Amino acid sequence: MITPEQAAAKPLPMPDADTAEFWAGLARGELLLQHCLSCSAIHYYQQGMCRICGSSHLEHRAASGRGTVHSFSVVHRAPGPAFKDETPYAVLLVELEEGPRMISRLVAGADPSVVDFDMTVQLVCVPVDEGVTLPCFRPA
Repeated sequence: MITPEQAAAKPLPMPDADTAEFWAGLARGELLLQHCLSCSAIHYYQQGMCRICGSSHLEHRAASGRGTVHSFSVVHRAPGPAFKDETPYAVLLVELEEGPRMISRLVAGADPSVVDFDMTVQLVCVPVDEGVTLPCFRPA
């Protein structure tokens, strides 16, 4: 059974062998993308091999942190107790300058009514817990 304290806690990512370097990069203020050294594909989602060619020759490189809003949704009704004090907030699908898309959110405190399609955004690395930093975006 889930306690009220557990229900009020936000879920946090659990770094693993494939994602540890990614999360360490965010803690340093860098969004790391995986670049395939075999086919030049660029991936946001961290894994042990390239989804295009299957190569395991991947290298992390810092992204510019710039992107555009491809799609978004403004959340007015919290999905659970952990988010009730943050509504309304905007969930974003950001197309990064380097090509990959990622789901994130507008940085807390920013007005979600300003979000629009093709709006330019800039990465903000937000420490949320000891050892966990999340990638969020602000209007550029």
